[in-house]
Amino acid sequence: MKMKDYINNFTAHLKDALKIGDGTSLKPSKIEFKHVLLCGLGGSGIGGSIVTDIISSKVNIPITSSKDYSIPYFVNKHTLVIACSYSGNTEETISALKKCQKRKAEIAIITSGGKLKDLAEKNSYNKIIIPSGGPPRGMFGYAFTELFYMLHHYKIINNSFIHGFKKGISLLNTEKLAIKQKARALAKKLYNHTPVIYVANGFEGVAIRFRQQLNENSKMLCWHHVVPEMNHNELLGWRTNVKNLAVVYFRNKLDYKRTQIRIDINKKIISKYTKNITEIWSKGDSLIENTLYHINLGDWVSWYLSEMNTVDAIEIDVINFLKKELSKIK
Repeated sequence: MKMKDYINNFTAHLKDALKIGDGTSLKPSKIEFKHVLLCGLGGSGIGGSIVTDIISSKVNIPITSSKDYSIPYFVNKHTLVIACSYSGNTEETISALKKCQKRKAEIAIITSGGKLKDLAEKNSYNKIIIPSGGPPRGMFGYAFTELFYMLHHYKIINNSFIHGFKKGISLLNTEKLAIKQKARALAKKLYNHTPVIYVANGFEGVAIRFRQQLNENSKMLCWHHVVPEMNHNELLGWRTNVKNLAVVYFRNKLDYKRTQIRIDINKKIISKYTKNITEIWSKGDSLIENTLYHINLGDWVSWYLSEMNTVDAIEIDVINFLKKELSKIK
Protein backbone atom coordinates (compact mmCIF):
# COMPACT_ATOMS: atom_id res chain seq x y z
CA MET A 1 0.00 0.00 0.00
CA LYS A 2 1.05 3.58 -0.62
CA MET A 3 0.72 6.30 1.99
CA LYS A 4 -2.19 7.78 0.06
CA ASP A 5 -4.09 4.51 0.65
CA TYR A 6 -3.66 4.85 4.42
CA ILE A 7 -4.79 8.48 4.25
CA ASN A 8 -7.74 7.52 2.05
CA ASN A 9 -8.72 4.84 4.60
CA PHE A 10 -8.61 7.20 7.58
CA THR A 11 -12.37 7.16 8.23
CA ALA A 12 -12.47 3.37 7.76
CA HIS A 13 -9.72 3.08 10.39
CA LEU A 14 -11.65 5.31 12.78
CA LYS A 15 -14.84 3.28 12.27
CA ASP A 16 -12.97 0.03 12.85
CA ALA A 17 -11.27 1.48 15.92
CA LEU A 18 -14.67 2.29 17.44
CA LYS A 19 -15.67 -1.34 16.98
CA ILE A 20 -12.44 -2.53 18.59
CA GLY A 21 -12.90 -0.17 21.54
CA ASP A 22 -16.52 -1.23 22.02
CA GLY A 23 -15.59 -4.90 21.79
CA THR A 24 -12.57 -4.96 24.11
CA SER A 25 -13.13 -6.22 27.65
CA LEU A 26 -11.00 -4.47 30.30
CA LYS A 27 -10.58 -5.16 34.00
CA PRO A 28 -12.00 -2.60 36.44
CA SER A 29 -9.75 -0.63 38.78
CA LYS A 30 -10.51 0.69 42.27
CA ILE A 31 -7.60 3.13 42.33
CA GLU A 32 -8.33 6.81 42.84
CA PHE A 33 -6.08 8.36 40.22
CA LYS A 34 -4.40 11.68 40.83
CA HIS A 35 -2.63 12.00 37.47
CA VAL A 36 -2.40 10.41 34.03
CA LEU A 37 0.78 9.82 32.04
CA LEU A 38 0.58 9.02 28.32
CA CYS A 39 3.79 7.41 27.01
CA GLY A 40 4.60 7.21 23.32
CA LEU A 41 6.69 8.71 20.53
CA GLY A 42 6.34 9.57 16.86
CA GLY A 43 3.25 8.34 15.07
CA SER A 44 2.27 6.42 18.19
CA GLY A 45 2.87 9.28 20.61
CA ILE A 46 1.23 12.18 18.80
CA GLY A 47 -2.20 10.82 19.71
CA GLY A 48 -1.41 11.44 23.37
CA SER A 49 -0.58 15.08 22.69
CA ILE A 50 -3.79 15.61 20.75
CA VAL A 51 -5.97 13.79 23.28
CA THR A 52 -4.47 15.97 26.02
CA ASP A 53 -5.40 19.09 24.05
CA ILE A 54 -8.98 17.90 23.63
CA ILE A 55 -9.75 16.75 27.17
CA SER A 56 -7.47 18.72 29.51
CA SER A 57 -10.07 21.43 30.12
CA LYS A 58 -12.72 18.82 30.93
CA VAL A 59 -10.96 16.57 33.46
CA ASN A 60 -10.15 17.24 37.10
CA ILE A 61 -6.70 15.65 37.21
CA PRO A 62 -3.56 16.59 35.24
CA ILE A 63 -2.68 14.68 32.07
CA THR A 64 0.94 14.63 30.91
CA SER A 65 2.53 13.22 27.77
CA SER A 66 5.97 11.61 27.98
CA LYS A 67 8.12 11.20 24.88
CA ASP A 68 11.35 10.03 26.44
CA TYR A 69 13.15 7.25 28.29
CA SER A 70 12.47 9.04 31.57
CA ILE A 71 9.27 9.66 33.53
CA PRO A 72 8.11 12.54 35.75
CA TYR A 73 8.92 12.42 39.44
CA PHE A 74 5.22 12.43 40.39
CA VAL A 75 4.52 8.94 39.01
CA ASN A 76 3.33 6.61 41.77
CA LYS A 77 0.58 4.13 42.66
CA HIS A 78 -2.04 6.83 42.02
CA THR A 79 -0.88 7.37 38.44
CA LEU A 80 -2.60 5.88 35.42
CA VAL A 81 0.04 5.18 32.77
CA ILE A 82 -1.10 4.42 29.23
CA ALA A 83 1.77 3.24 27.02
CA CYS A 84 1.16 3.45 23.29
CA SER A 85 3.53 1.95 20.73
CA TYR A 86 2.22 0.70 17.42
CA SER A 87 5.03 -1.83 16.92
CA GLY A 88 5.23 -2.56 20.62
CA ASN A 89 9.01 -2.26 20.42
CA THR A 90 9.71 1.47 20.84
CA GLU A 91 12.72 1.45 23.15
CA GLU A 92 12.02 4.80 24.82
CA THR A 93 8.45 3.77 25.65
CA ILE A 94 9.56 0.40 27.02
CA SER A 95 12.23 2.09 29.14
CA ALA A 96 9.70 4.57 30.56
CA LEU A 97 7.21 1.77 31.21
CA LYS A 98 9.72 -0.23 33.23
CA LYS A 99 10.35 2.81 35.41
CA CYS A 100 6.59 3.17 35.90
CA GLN A 101 6.43 -0.47 36.98
CA LYS A 102 8.95 0.24 39.72
CA ARG A 103 6.77 3.14 40.93
CA LYS A 104 3.77 0.74 41.20
CA ALA A 105 1.69 2.77 38.72
CA GLU A 106 -1.47 1.38 37.11
CA ILE A 107 -0.41 0.44 33.59
CA ALA A 108 -2.47 0.00 30.43
CA ILE A 109 -1.19 -0.66 26.92
CA ILE A 110 -2.25 0.10 23.34
CA THR A 111 -0.25 -1.75 20.68
CA SER A 112 -0.39 -4.11 17.72
CA GLY A 113 2.11 -6.56 19.22
CA GLY A 114 5.80 -6.76 20.08
CA LYS A 115 7.38 -6.46 23.52
CA LEU A 116 4.60 -4.27 24.89
CA LYS A 117 2.00 -6.92 24.13
CA ASP A 118 4.22 -9.51 25.83
CA LEU A 119 4.59 -7.22 28.87
CA ALA A 120 0.84 -6.73 29.05
CA GLU A 121 0.14 -10.45 28.90
CA LYS A 122 2.88 -11.34 31.39
CA ASN A 123 1.63 -8.80 33.94
CA SER A 124 -2.11 -9.04 33.17
CA TYR A 125 -2.26 -5.36 32.24
CA ASN A 126 -5.30 -3.96 30.48
CA LYS A 127 -4.57 -3.79 26.78
CA ILE A 128 -6.24 -2.84 23.51
CA ILE A 129 -4.76 -4.59 20.49
CA ILE A 130 -4.97 -2.79 17.15
CA PRO A 131 -4.31 -4.13 13.62
CA SER A 132 -0.65 -4.56 12.63
CA GLY A 133 1.15 -4.25 9.31
CA GLY A 134 1.15 -0.53 8.50
CA PRO A 135 3.39 2.45 9.26
CA PRO A 136 2.46 3.92 12.67
CA ARG A 137 1.61 7.34 11.23
CA GLY A 138 -0.61 5.68 8.63
CA MET A 139 -2.51 3.82 11.36
CA PHE A 140 -2.89 6.89 13.58
CA GLY A 141 -6.68 6.61 13.69
CA TYR A 142 -6.53 3.36 15.65
CA ALA A 143 -4.27 4.31 18.55
CA PHE A 144 -5.80 7.79 18.77
CA THR A 145 -9.31 6.39 19.16
CA GLU A 146 -8.30 3.71 21.65
CA LEU A 147 -6.73 6.30 23.94
CA PHE A 148 -10.21 7.72 24.46
CA TYR A 149 -11.60 4.26 25.20
CA MET A 150 -8.87 3.55 27.72
CA LEU A 151 -9.39 6.88 29.47
CA HIS A 152 -13.14 6.26 29.55
CA HIS A 153 -12.64 2.80 31.04
CA TYR A 154 -10.72 4.32 33.94
CA LYS A 155 -13.44 6.97 34.40
CA ILE A 156 -11.16 9.85 33.44
CA ILE A 157 -13.64 10.95 30.73
CA ASN A 158 -17.24 10.11 29.83
CA ASN A 159 -18.32 8.39 26.62
CA SER A 160 -19.41 11.52 24.72
CA PHE A 161 -16.30 11.13 22.55
CA ILE A 162 -18.03 8.30 20.67
CA HIS A 163 -20.62 10.71 19.30
CA GLY A 164 -17.86 13.13 18.36
CA PHE A 165 -16.00 10.46 16.43
CA LYS A 166 -19.13 9.32 14.59
CA LYS A 167 -19.92 12.89 13.58
CA GLY A 168 -16.29 13.39 12.56
CA ILE A 169 -16.35 10.29 10.36
CA SER A 170 -19.54 11.48 8.67
CA LEU A 171 -18.06 14.95 8.18
CA LEU A 172 -14.86 13.65 6.57
CA ASN A 173 -16.77 11.34 4.25
CA THR A 174 -19.04 14.20 3.17
CA GLU A 175 -16.14 16.63 2.72
CA LYS A 176 -13.71 14.15 1.19
CA LEU A 177 -13.44 15.72 -2.26
CA ALA A 178 -13.35 19.29 -0.93
CA ILE A 179 -10.64 18.36 1.60
CA LYS A 180 -8.46 16.84 -1.12
CA GLN A 181 -8.95 19.91 -3.32
CA LYS A 182 -7.95 22.26 -0.47
CA ALA A 183 -4.98 20.03 0.36
CA ARG A 184 -3.72 20.01 -3.23
CA ALA A 185 -4.01 23.80 -3.43
CA LEU A 186 -2.11 24.22 -0.16
CA ALA A 187 0.58 21.76 -1.26
CA LYS A 188 1.21 23.88 -4.34
CA LYS A 189 1.75 26.93 -2.12
CA LEU A 190 4.12 25.03 0.17
CA TYR A 191 6.16 23.43 -2.61
CA ASN A 192 9.76 24.70 -2.65
CA HIS A 193 9.06 26.67 0.52
CA THR A 194 9.64 26.12 4.22
CA PRO A 195 6.24 25.78 5.90
CA VAL A 196 5.54 27.70 9.10
CA ILE A 197 2.49 26.32 10.93
CA TYR A 198 0.54 28.43 13.41
CA VAL A 199 -2.40 27.36 15.60
CA ALA A 200 -4.24 28.63 18.65
CA ASN A 201 -3.20 27.34 22.05
CA GLY A 202 -4.99 24.08 22.77
CA PHE A 203 -4.46 22.88 19.21
CA GLU A 204 -0.71 22.36 19.22
CA GLY A 205 -0.97 18.58 18.88
CA VAL A 206 -2.58 18.98 15.48
CA ALA A 207 0.19 21.36 14.38
CA ILE A 208 2.79 18.84 15.51
CA ARG A 209 1.00 16.07 13.60
CA PHE A 210 1.06 18.19 10.43
CA ARG A 211 4.74 19.03 10.95
CA GLN A 212 5.61 15.36 11.48
CA GLN A 213 3.71 14.35 8.34
CA LEU A 214 5.60 16.92 6.29
CA ASN A 215 8.86 15.63 7.82
CA GLU A 216 8.16 11.94 7.24
CA ASN A 217 5.95 11.82 4.15
CA SER A 218 7.13 14.89 2.23
CA LYS A 219 10.75 14.75 3.50
CA MET A 220 10.62 18.47 4.32
CA LEU A 221 11.80 20.63 7.19
CA CYS A 222 9.28 23.02 8.75
CA TRP A 223 8.32 24.41 12.12
CA HIS A 224 5.28 25.33 14.16
CA HIS A 225 4.32 27.67 16.96
CA VAL A 226 1.29 28.54 19.06
CA VAL A 227 -0.67 31.76 19.53
CA PRO A 228 -0.57 33.62 21.88
CA GLU A 229 2.88 32.37 22.99
CA MET A 230 4.53 33.24 19.66
CA ASN A 231 3.30 36.83 20.08
CA HIS A 232 5.85 37.20 22.86
CA ASN A 233 8.90 36.05 20.88
CA GLU A 234 8.69 34.57 17.38
CA LEU A 235 6.66 37.45 15.98
CA LEU A 236 9.78 39.61 16.25
CA GLY A 237 11.70 37.05 14.19
CA TRP A 238 9.78 38.08 11.09
CA ARG A 239 12.51 40.54 10.13
CA THR A 240 15.37 38.52 8.68
CA ASN A 241 15.81 35.25 6.78
CA VAL A 242 12.15 35.19 5.74
CA LYS A 243 12.74 34.26 2.10
CA ASN A 244 10.82 31.19 0.89
CA LEU A 245 8.69 30.88 4.02
CA ALA A 246 5.04 29.86 3.60
CA VAL A 247 2.64 30.36 6.50
CA VAL A 248 -0.29 28.09 7.31
CA TYR A 249 -2.89 28.92 9.94
CA PHE A 250 -5.09 26.02 11.09
CA ARG A 251 -8.13 27.77 12.55
CA ASN A 252 -11.34 26.79 14.32
CA LYS A 253 -14.54 28.52 15.34
CA LEU A 254 -13.95 27.16 18.85
CA ASP A 255 -10.59 28.90 19.24
CA TYR A 256 -10.54 31.39 22.11
CA LYS A 257 -12.00 34.69 20.87
CA ARG A 258 -9.14 36.88 22.04
CA THR A 259 -6.68 34.50 20.38
CA GLN A 260 -8.60 34.75 17.11
CA ILE A 261 -8.17 38.53 17.23
CA ARG A 262 -4.44 38.06 17.85
CA ILE A 263 -4.16 35.77 14.81
CA ASP A 264 -5.88 38.36 12.60
CA ILE A 265 -3.38 41.01 13.75
CA ASN A 266 -0.49 38.55 13.31
CA LYS A 267 -1.48 38.06 9.69
CA LYS A 268 -1.28 41.81 9.06
CA ILE A 269 2.23 41.92 10.53
CA ILE A 270 3.55 38.82 8.77
CA SER A 271 2.04 39.85 5.42
CA LYS A 272 4.66 42.62 5.29
CA TYR A 273 7.31 39.92 4.89
CA THR A 274 5.52 37.21 2.89
CA LYS A 275 2.35 37.05 0.83
CA ASN A 276 2.36 33.26 1.01
CA ILE A 277 -0.17 32.96 3.84
CA THR A 278 -2.99 30.42 3.92
CA GLU A 279 -5.81 30.01 6.42
CA ILE A 280 -7.57 26.66 6.73
CA TRP A 281 -10.77 26.76 8.76
CA SER A 282 -11.95 23.44 10.12
CA LYS A 283 -15.52 22.21 9.88
CA GLY A 284 -17.60 20.54 12.56
CA ASP A 285 -19.10 21.54 15.90
CA SER A 286 -16.72 19.87 18.36
CA LEU A 287 -13.01 19.73 19.10
CA ILE A 288 -12.92 16.11 17.92
CA GLU A 289 -14.51 17.01 14.58
CA ASN A 290 -12.20 20.02 14.14
CA THR A 291 -9.20 17.85 15.00
CA LEU A 292 -10.07 15.04 12.60
CA TYR A 293 -10.73 17.56 9.82
CA HIS A 294 -7.35 19.26 10.13
CA ILE A 295 -5.48 15.97 10.54
CA ASN A 296 -7.00 14.48 7.41
CA LEU A 297 -6.41 17.63 5.37
CA GLY A 298 -2.83 17.92 6.60
CA ASP A 299 -2.15 14.28 5.78
CA TRP A 300 -3.34 14.84 2.21
CA VAL A 301 -1.10 17.91 1.93
CA SER A 302 1.88 15.77 2.95
CA TRP A 303 1.01 13.18 0.30
CA TYR A 304 0.68 15.72 -2.51
CA LEU A 305 3.99 17.30 -1.49
CA SER A 306 5.67 13.88 -1.53
CA GLU A 307 4.59 13.56 -5.15
CA MET A 308 5.84 17.06 -6.00
CA ASN A 309 9.13 16.33 -4.25
CA THR A 310 9.35 12.92 -6.01
CA VAL A 311 10.01 11.08 -2.74
CA ASP A 312 8.64 7.85 -1.29
CA ALA A 313 6.22 8.90 1.45
CA ILE A 314 6.55 5.61 3.34
CA GLU A 315 10.36 5.29 3.25
CA ILE A 316 12.12 5.98 6.59
CA ASP A 317 15.66 4.79 5.81
CA VAL A 318 17.37 7.37 8.02
CA ILE A 319 15.26 6.41 11.05
CA ASN A 320 15.96 2.72 10.41
CA PHE A 321 19.69 3.49 10.20
CA LEU A 322 19.51 5.32 13.53
CA LYS A 323 17.77 2.35 15.18
CA LYS A 324 20.33 -0.06 13.72
CA GLU A 325 23.22 2.00 15.07
CA LEU A 326 21.57 2.25 18.49
CA SER A 327 21.06 -1.52 18.57
CA LYS A 328 24.84 -1.96 18.49
CA ILE A 329 25.17 -0.11 21.81
CA LYS A 330 23.68 -1.68 24.93
